Amino acid sequence: MAGDDQEIPRLELESVIGFNGHVPRGLRVHPDRDHLIYPLGCTVILKSLTDGKQEFLHGHTNNVSCVAVSKTGCYVGSGQVTFMGFKADIIIWDFAKRAIYARLTLHSAKVEALSFSPNDMYLVSLGGQDDGSIAVWNIEKKLAICGNPASAHSAGQCLCLQYSNTDDNTFITAGNGTLRLWELDLPNRKVRPSECQTGKLKRIIKCIEIAEDDQYFFCGTTSGDILKMNMKTGLLNSCGPAKQKFSQGVNVLKILKSQEILVGSGDGCLTLCSGTTFKTLKRVQLEGAVTSIAMRGEGQQLLVGTDASQMYRFSYTHLEEPELISSSHNSAVTAVAIPYGSSELFATCSKEDIRVWHVDRSKERLRITVPNMTCNALDIMVDGRSIISAWNDGKIRVFAPESGRTLLVIDNAHSMGVTAIAGTRDCKKILSGGGEGQVRVWELQQGGCHRLLETMAEHKATVTDIQIKRNDKECVTASSDGACIIWDLVRYVRNQIVLANTRFRCVCYHPEEYQIITSGTDRKIGYWEVYDGAAIRELEGSQSGAINGMHVSQDGRYFITGGDDKLVKVWSYSEGEVTHVGVGHSGSITCVRLCGSSRTLVTTSSDGAILRWRFPHPLSSG
Repeated sequence: MAGDDQEIPRLELESVIGFNGHVPRGLRVHPDRDHLIYPLGCTVILKSLTDGKQEFLHGHTNNVSCVAVSKTGCYVGSGQVTFMGFKADIIIWDFAKRAIYARLTLHSAKVEALSFSPNDMYLVSLGGQDDGSIAVWNIEKKLAICGNPASAHSAGQCLCLQYSNTDDNTFITAGNGTLRLWELDLPNRKVRPSECQTGKLKRIIKCIEIAEDDQYFFCGTTSGDILKMNMKTGLLNSCGPAKQKFSQGVNVLKILKSQEILVGSGDGCLTLCSGTTFKTLKRVQLEGAVTSIAMRGEGQQLLVGTDASQMYRFSYTHLEEPELISSSHNSAVTAVAIPYGSSELFATCSKEDIRVWHVDRSKERLRITVPNMTCNALDIMVDGRSIISAWNDGKIRVFAPESGRTLLVIDNAHSMGVTAIAGTRDCKKILSGGGEGQVRVWELQQGGCHRLLETMAEHKATVTDIQIKRNDKECVTASSDGACIIWDLVRYVRNQIVLANTRFRCVCYHPEEYQIITSGTDRKIGYWEVYDGAAIRELEGSQSGAINGMHVSQDGRYFITGGDDKLVKVWSYSEGEVTHVGVGHSGSITCVRLCGSSRTLVTTSSDGAILRWRFPHPLSSG
């Protein structure tokens, strides 16, 4: 059944919203000038700059930690992290075929950096802190030629590497108190380091950029200065800027054709500076620390990535006018809401913000920010006039979906944070659940006022989900205390209770509303009678980890689940069998939602990713 994923048809992934901006130099432009290459979780994404079409390279078993593109564009390299004591794979991808060319396994725990030689002969790789070695690979033979500890015993961790632009036998590594020039001695299968001399300067180097003619190379440091080194002698040529250092360190450097240098720093500034004195010429402030700078073509167009998961596009002549081309959440997405009767928009929430997205373009339409707070849940009222949201500071906030204007704030709605929320069909009431286990009913009044109608306090722990019946006279609440309670919303009393040895995460009404289905930490999917709370059937929902999200299609024939096993599963409701599996998330799935027309399925995960799938079953008219 659900265990044998090999024979089950795959869901078709339509688009991904997300970019792991924490990967150093993770955003790349392919030499064909049309494709952006960047990591998200365990996937490498190729995105066309002309039509926005996305393709996905699947093959890593854990998060991608570094990305490199060969000079000819034939190959893309990516390395991953893994667990302590396990080997971390490097994959060389054949770009034209969009397929794995070679899988190279040598480093432990993490691959820190990769760089291709100028003629695509070799790939050099650097292991992470627990590995500390470099390896040179023959690309044609798919074999390691030689390896060496990356830094001397007396030095700290090596953090970055860069291949020469003209010589297949020379590359540079740098890091905490280490800066080395390496020569590849192929006949003896050795790689020989020579230490670069920086005099009395002691620096932690985060990035290297080599001049096109290989005369000099530049190093960006955590101290906020740049070292200019002679590539032939390995001696320090100059260091700057003398006065105004780059705040929070230099993360990435890029030399332009004009010999000026672009500097991306930890304070979110992208700075154009002189290649000789490092004096600032132009500066622009972006959101999040700058972690990637990529040049398209000869550098007329620049693409910049930040650790706030933002991508910007600049033209060299108009550096002060950044164009935001992609944005996404950079922390766990906690909930999704799709407006009633619409499949054009959807809303998501996360730490500090709620975002509204356009489905087809995967573009952010609106962002509502509440600093230093986390939005735990949200819902869009049936009339589409308000977004209701549950926050960890114990407040319910209601916003206008067009402008993001605050319409209403209910203070002290719950004492341990608001954890679940739902709006009634008549748009006159809000039901909220809290960390202390209470379910509260709020009446919305004219002029932005509200009043508490009732508090229903039977749950002993966090309320995780609320679903309201179509006639607004009944609701069901799930809680991590192992109970689902069906409430009468006319008399505000309990109708039925369902108990199981689990922490319930989600509950759904079947569209005909005579049954509910539940799931949670015990990995089981339970079907229950609404009338008397009797158990009807139980399915094994997952091989590993809790089920965190669930949604039933409008015709009641299918339901979707997602959880800690990172798989999206489409189930037949009556047979209890998996019909399709979606593979693409690299973090635990937090929420799944199907739009009313059953065309689009949206799933979110703890790594900030939002995935949109083509739902395989058309809505039945019967």
